[in-house]
This record gives sequence, C-alpha cells and structure tokens, in this order.
Amino acid sequence: MAVLMTIRSRRISSIAAGLLLPLAFAPFNLFWLAPVSLAVLFFLWEEQSPREGAIVGSFYGIGVFTLGTYWLYISLRQLGGAPIPVVILLMSALVLAMSAYTALAGWLATRLRAKSGPLQWLVVLPAAWVLVEWFRGWFLTGFPWLSIGYSQVDTPLAGWAPILGVHGVTWMLALLAGLGVMFLRGGSRLQQLFAVVAGIAIVGLSMQLQSITWTQPRDEPLRVALVQAAIPQEVKWSPAQLQPTLSYYRETTLALESPDLVIWPEAAIPALPFEIPDFLDELNEVMSEQGTQLYSGILTFDLFTGEFRNTFMGIGGYQGSYDKRHLVPFGEYFPVPKFISNWLRLMNLPSEDVTAGPPLQSTLQVNGIPVAPTICYEVAFGAEQLQFFPDAELMINISNDAWFGDSIAPHQHLQMARMRSLETGRPMLRSTNTGITAIIGPSGRILHRIPQFIPGVLTANVYPYTGITPYIRWGNYPVVCFALLLLGVAGLRRRA
Repeated sequence: MAVLMTIRSRRISSIAAGLLLPLAFAPFNLFWLAPVSLAVLFFLWEEQSPREGAIVGSFYGIGVFTLGTYWLYISLRQLGGAPIPVVILLMSALVLAMSAYTALAGWLATRLRAKSGPLQWLVVLPAAWVLVEWFRGWFLTGFPWLSIGYSQVDTPLAGWAPILGVHGVTWMLALLAGLGVMFLRGGSRLQQLFAVVAGIAIVGLSMQLQSITWTQPRDEPLRVALVQAAIPQEVKWSPAQLQPTLSYYRETTLALESPDLVIWPEAAIPALPFEIPDFLDELNEVMSEQGTQLYSGILTFDLFTGEFRNTFMGIGGYQGSYDKRHLVPFGEYFPVPKFISNWLRLMNLPSEDVTAGPPLQSTLQVNGIPVAPTICYEVAFGAEQLQFFPDAELMINISNDAWFGDSIAPHQHLQMARMRSLETGRPMLRSTNTGITAIIGPSGRILHRIPQFIPGVLTANVYPYTGITPYIRWGNYPVVCFALLLLGVAGLRRRA
C-alpha cells in the first residue's frame, strides 16, 4: 500500500517512475511505459496529504525532465560554448520549473481527493493531470515538451487526436493509468473486472475512431521538394561558409524538374536579405519563370525599428512571408535585465533578441492553395495554429534541429509535428537543416524521410486536404472545460 511506504521510498519511487516516462517517446517508442509510469505516480499519491502529494509530484517531474531534456547540454555547452556552471544553472532552473507543474498536479489531486476509490482514480486524478499539463503548455510562454499524449501517435489512442487534440489523448492515457490503479487497489473482484473491461473498451473505441476519415484530399497533388543541407551548426554562420551554403541550395534547387513547391529549412540562408540582394533577385526570377514556389527560412532586419525577426520567406510567384510568433526563451529572446544579457554575451551565449511576429498572420500560398506555416518550436503549440484552419490545406514546418545534436530531441520534435497532422487531418511538410526532414500524412504517419546529418532532397507528390476535424472546430475548450467541471464537482463534494 502507498500509505505504508516510507517517505523516502515513496519519493525515490516517484523519481524512478519519472525516469521511465521519456522512454515512452521517440526514438525509444516504448509507448506502454506512459500509462505504467503515470499509474505508479497515481498509486504513490494514494491517501497522501496535499503537501506530500506536491512533493511526490515534484520528484516525479525531476525524473521526467532531467532525462527528457538532457539534450539542452548539447545546445548550451557543446554548441553554445557556455561554461559548465552556467549550463548546470540553466538546466536545473528548467527542471525545477517543470517539476513545479507536476507538484501542482499532485497538490490538486490530493487536495480534492475523495475517499480512495473509483471517483479518485477515474475522475480526480486524470482531470487534475490533464488540466495541469494544458496549463504547462501556455503559462509563461509554455513548455509543452514531453506532454504525455505525444507518446501515443502510433497507438490506437491517436484516434482521439482529431476530436480532442493531444490533451484528449493524454486524458485517455490517464484514464488507463487510473484503471490500472483500480485493478491493483480495488477492494473487490467486481472493481477489478470493471477495470479490465473498461480498459479494453477504451482501446476498442479508440481503434474505431482511427477508422473515421475527417478530411478529404484534393483531386490534384502538388509536386514538392524538401531540401536538407546537413550543414553543422558549428560552421553554419561562419563567413567562409556563406557562399558554399548559397551555392548548395541554389544548385540543388535548380537541378529539380520544376516542382510546384520547394522548401528550405529554418534560417537556411545565413545572411540578412539586404546582404545578398543579387542572390535573392536571381532566385526569384528563375522560380517565377518555371512556376515554382520556394519558401526559405531567413533572419530579417528592420532598419527603421532595429528589430530582428525569424522569417519564413516566399520566393517566386508568391512573395508573402510569415514571422515566427512563439519564440524560444534564452534562445531567441532573453527575458532578463540588460546587464545580465551583456554578461551572457561575454559567456559566449547569443544575447541579441529576436522580435516575435504579429499574433494574427495570414496563411501563405502555393498555387492558390492556403498553407499553414510554423517555424521550429512553434509546432509544439497546436492551439496557436488553429487560426489558419479550416482554410489551410497543407502545413509546413521549417526547423533547425542541429541545435539538438545527435540526441532524442529531433525525434520528439518530429513526434509533435505528427500530432499536428493528426489533429487537423492535414499533411505536414517538415524541412530541417540536419534532420529529421519528413513528409507526414494526414493520419500522422511518416510517408517519407531523410536520415539525419545526410544532405539530400526529399521529393514526392502530396495532396492538399480540406475539411474540418472536431479539434479544428473546438480546440482545447472541451477538454479544459470538462476537466474544470469534474474538479469543481469533486471539490464541492469534498466540502459537503
């Protein structure tokens, strides 16, 4: 019994359960560990005080985010060149901040708990977890990395994504975890039988939902080409690398047989537009003549305001652009006083802020087809992309995952992109500098990909899709409102 465990063993068990969770995500794909890990946490919360529930939750979060975000060492130390004490400080701050959310979930679940039983296992615990995970995804800019629902893109639970989004998938997973606790802690064979039957029913219903087609393809496909130059981050911005980079992208693109769409990665062009006007003018002329739409990532600079922006630039027939809206803290902007950012510059960390684009921007176009653009980290924020739908018939994500090195992060980033396809029923074209460049179908399945760290071009015929999924229509509102309702009723019941 959880109540009979010592305080020390309970907290150690919580860390161990947290360390298991990252293994449920790509590239390990041990998806079954997600409900197991969460069930252990729910079990450890049994009959605990709100204070102890928060502590146990925080230890779980420390386990999850210590292992799940270790790749930050590669970004900050190996590529950023930051001193080890600074790296440890920043990584520890992130882990502790994220563990505060799991602590909040533990406090909420134990504060609102009823007598241990089905109401606690199947209502309070799943609702509290889902609500806090949603809160983590937007509060203080949000950090939705390692949201549990992403681990299920290749399981029957993915059938809930077009209806309730990633948080709906998380809810079904949390219900399975609660049923697992019910099976172990149930006071009767009837409760154990119910747990087994209900678990089978959830999986069976999820499989039926996967067979529903929410969107429809257009009659004619687009011929697309995604370029992966595989330029190491260490030399990407070197002045000596500029011309070889421009030549690679230009020659590779011109060698293609007039595709409808060519996509270069985030910041593929390592220069500002006014520094390479001849290159861009020539490219625009050639693309326009052959009827090819080219999109490339590039940093832009406003001479009047002095602002840098991370831009998704159109070259060819349509020359519209999109500016990244959701920036990465301590990557693209530094929410610290000026004297600290100056110190970071001395520590060999970038400290020039990039300015976020306007919150409301239009779709881009490819041969008259509306396209929803995202840049890098933005693909993790599904609800923020809903403004482009149902108009957008295709999604494009450009990224530079070279900052993650050869770690688990690029695989998890791709997993998030797959969830966006599941939610919207739209294909995703994902072009990255060093990988993983991929074409994702409207069902979230990877159709084509280029291996990491290998230069190449991914070409395919891709059908744009039309239609509206329930998630496009309602977003996260059903999940959030239902969770609040259930927790509100549980709170009133406890007071009564």
